[in-house]
Amino acid sequence: MIKSMTGYGKAEAVLDHKKITVEIRSLNSKQLDLTVKVPAVYRQSEYEIRNRIGKRLQRGKIDAYVSYEITGDSVPVNIDRKTFTAYFGQIREIAAENGIDWNGSALDAAVVPAVLRLPEVIQNDQQTVSEAETQALKRCVEEAVDHMEQFRIQEGTILIADLLRRIDRIEQLKEEIVPFEKARAETIKTRIRENIESLGIPFDANRLEQEMIYYIEKLDITEEKVRLQNHCKYFREVARGEEAPGRKLGFIAQELGREINTLGSKANEATIQKKVVEMKDELEKIKEQVLNIL
Repeated sequence: MIKSMTGYGKAEAVLDHKKITVEIRSLNSKQLDLTVKVPAVYRQSEYEIRNRIGKRLQRGKIDAYVSYEITGDSVPVNIDRKTFTAYFGQIREIAAENGIDWNGSALDAAVVPAVLRLPEVIQNDQQTVSEAETQALKRCVEEAVDHMEQFRIQEGTILIADLLRRIDRIEQLKEEIVPFEKARAETIKTRIRENIESLGIPFDANRLEQEMIYYIEKLDITEEKVRLQNHCKYFREVARGEEAPGRKLGFIAQELGREINTLGSKANEATIQKKVVEMKDELEKIKEQVLNIL
């Protein structure tokens, strides 16, 4: 099943006194680039969280955030006064520097709740995490990864459908070249004869015909078309039969590029060259999209 490397997953776990939230975001990357941010109270679980996420998501630039919110009145908490004062003072200074009218107590009342939600302002006196809470955190991480996987599968389905349409288009353009190949050979022969005759130099017609056949054989594109067809077929097989084909599809796209470039260098005919340009355009879009596939 094709998966995109781009995705988003979120999950929440509600306990008697606390709500845990896990958010995961992912972008494309050649390797696994994982950043995990957890509150100090859950620091002992960070290594396991990192392993769970990395093992399942495999590749991508992944950012995971764990946060919690106190919801029960029975849990003793303290406000860190120094941290609160520092945040509040900086906000007022920034407002003054940017010409924002603070407008006294009304704005103070609006800012206070926001400051209380900033990191390390509210300190939980109960720093010991129960086994039940640790298990709830792990389930929350797994659920967020599940949501991320669903998102990646949906994106991957869209991506691979687009890629296969472009492969179909390259094959179609390859077939559209065929009618112009025979006419190309005749055009080349005519041009060579006319150029030689214009010089007024006597020549052996049989020898000229042999040389032209040899020259035109060097411009033959049959082998390139066969290899291009095989690469297109292999692209489909990998896309439909492998679980994480992103890297391999990228390599196949490079091989497609080599054959298309050779077709262009041998074309020697305006219409064929236009078809080759269209192939290159489709291939560039394929290469861009393949970077997003796991």
